[in-house]
Amino acid sequence: MSTRDELFQRGEAMRQQLQHLAYATPTPSAERLAPGARRLTTELIFGGVWSRPGLALQHRMTCTLAVLSVLQRLPQLRVYMHSALSIGMSARTIQEIMVHCALYGGFPTMVNGLRLAREVFDERGVTVPDTPLPERSLEELESQGQRLRQELQGTYGQSGYAASSTHLAADLLQLAVQYGYGEIWGRPDLDRQSRVVCALAAFTVLGGCEPQLRGFLHAAHQVGFRTSEIVEILMHTAPYGGFPKALNALTLAQEVLRS
Repeated sequence: MSTRDELFQRGEAMRQQLQHLAYATPTPSAERLAPGARRLTTELIFGGVWSRPGLALQHRMTCTLAVLSVLQRLPQLRVYMHSALSIGMSARTIQEIMVHCALYGGFPTMVNGLRLAREVFDERGVTVPDTPLPERSLEELESQGQRLRQELQGTYGQSGYAASSTHLAADLLQLAVQYGYGEIWGRPDLDRQSRVVCALAAFTVLGGCEPQLRGFLHAAHQVGFRTSEIVEILMHTAPYGGFPKALNALTLAQEVLRS
């Protein structure tokens, strides 16, 4: 078991790797806000969570950006967008995380996140390349969406959106399939594993999304994540979305991933 000093040292090293707060707007230091605040975050978040083995650093960053986007923690999202650039994440990937999370947190979160990203890219002198997007009919989106939903979740997906398939939910489910699975999941510059990370992170911290989380725990295996990596994704949400929600998600994962 690590000592607190060891966690602090690992946390400081991780802060340096992420260049955390290097581009932040000057504000009162954490120690001036509350005694011991900086040491607490260094030990717990960066030493205790970010420095854990078993999950790629870019997946940890994707998870962090997803949580901060759906919860609209915009000052912190700005900081971590800078950190994402510092560890080599592309501007387009950051944009796509904001777009993907609109499915779960609502499209106003996308607009806010993309505006913030543009500010960060301008500050850093980052040029965002144009990305051509294919034109597809609603029928094509429907077909692609149904196929991808089945591929990712199989029968588990039936316990997610509009599980009852009643007439009350049918139209909304169709839109989710067409524009969620059919359009957004097929956009370039964010791979399928990263999109699953976004989904797991969002459903963990939003609350009330157990059916959807159950389906995407299965999907995580389908895209190649090991159980240990899925556990790390859920754990990583805790400092940003709260420990109770992460613990609840881990309890559900223990049930789902054994079945």
